[in-house]
Amino acid sequence: MKQLLTLVTVLTFALPLAAQTTSAPTTAAPVAAISPKQRQAAEELLQMMKMEENMNKSIDQMVSMQVQQRPDMKQVEPELRTFMTKHMSWATLKDDMVQLYAAEFTEKDLRNLTAFYKSPTGQKLLDKQPELMRATMQMGQQRLQQNIPELQQLIEKKMQTQDTKQ
Repeated sequence: MKQLLTLVTVLTFALPLAAQTTSAPTTAAPVAAISPKQRQAAEELLQMMKMEENMNKSIDQMVSMQVQQRPDMKQVEPELRTFMTKHMSWATLKDDMVQLYAAEFTEKDLRNLTAFYKSPTGQKLLDKQPELMRATMQMGQQRLQQNIPELQQLIEKKMQTQDTKQ
C-alpha cells in the first residue's frame, strides 16, 4: 500500500511538470502540415522563449524536488537525472515542440508572440518564469501533502471495494 502511495505521489509531482514542458500528442494523431516559414517562426519563438534553458532548469528542479522529498532517492539521483535528460531534454523534444507550436499558431501569431517575448515585459516574464514555476510547484506540493490522508482513504476504499468484488 505504501509503495502504491509513493508511486502516486511521485507521479502526481512529475506529471504536471511534464505536461507543462510539452503537450505533444502521445497518440498516433495525424501531423498537421506546416510551411517552412511557419516552422522557422516556431523555432524562433521557442528560441526567444529560452525553451532549452527552461527545460534544463525544469529537469534540475524536478530531480532536486524528488530527492528533497525522498532522501532515499539520493543514491539514484544520477540515474534519475540521466533518465529525465534522455526523455525530457530540449534535444529530445525540440522537433515535437516546434511541430506543436507551428500546428497551434499561424505564422503571424508566432511572429507576434516572438515580438512580445523580445519586449521588456516579455523578457521580464521569461526571467520570472522559473521562479514562478518553482513557487507554483511548491504550492502544489504543500496542497497535496496536506491532503495525502484523503488520497490514502480514497485508495484504501477502492482497494477494499475491489477485494470484496473478487
